[in-house]
Amino acid sequence: MSGRVGFYVVTPLELEGSGAVVLVQRGWAPRNFVDRAVLPAIQTPAGAVQIEGRMALAPARLYELPGAGAPLQQQGFAVIRQNLDLGAFAAETRLPLTGFTVLQTGPASEGLQRDWPQPAAGVDKHYGYAFQWFGLAGLILVLYVWFQFIAARRHARRS
Repeated sequence: MSGRVGFYVVTPLELEGSGAVVLVQRGWAPRNFVDRAVLPAIQTPAGAVQIEGRMALAPARLYELPGAGAPLQQQGFAVIRQNLDLGAFAAETRLPLTGFTVLQTGPASEGLQRDWPQPAAGVDKHYGYAFQWFGLAGLILVLYVWFQFIAARRHARRS
């Protein structure tokens, strides 16, 4: 985040009254550069909690070498993983996970930053594509006029 190395913290949350469990993407914490084996101190409230967030897909997968799907490091209940596969995580923990996650929103708290990347919903990219296609159409028109009329007349005058 902002050019720094760290972790996205994901915590299972049991939904009250239903027994279903949803994974909550709680935020980002920096990695300790002095000792890579030390995990950041993350405050996790006990008991019933209420969070604000929006539904999201599972965290994006990073490049992973074959056979690297096992947890990288573990301290108590905290585990570092390169990628989180919801199906494998549900089988490993035996939790009845939902098929989606919740991206927790709100100000930074509990030792976590929540500066989530915003989805690109702007139309600027579409303006770029339109300019590109109209530019190509204009180039084709200029080349057509050049080769069909101007170059043909120049060739006819020389003959």
